[in-house]
Amino acid sequence: MKFCIQIRRSRQPTIDKKKYQVVKDSIINTLEERVSISFNELTDELSRRLKPEFEGSIAWYCTSVKLDLEARGFIKRIPRSRPQRLVLNRHQESFT
Repeated sequence: MKFCIQIRRSRQPTIDKKKYQVVKDSIINTLEERVSISFNELTDELSRRLKPEFEGSIAWYCTSVKLDLEARGFIKRIPRSRPQRLVLNRHQESFT
């Protein structure tokens, strides 16, 4: 099963639902273990957790799923942080 996570007028990239769920779970679990994390640290952590079984660019999937989770309100950026830092949105009711 495939579904769209980013909307562009010219084309809509899709991600396999199982891959999306694996990356989403890894992002949520990583953020539950830390107060905050930089985007680069998150990408490195997902590479460590998902290799060697994961097929595809972990950085691309991490970026795409992170943007979707931000848009849905599950995670948020810490304002004015350089480099960009991320935290769980504790006001979100469910991560499913």
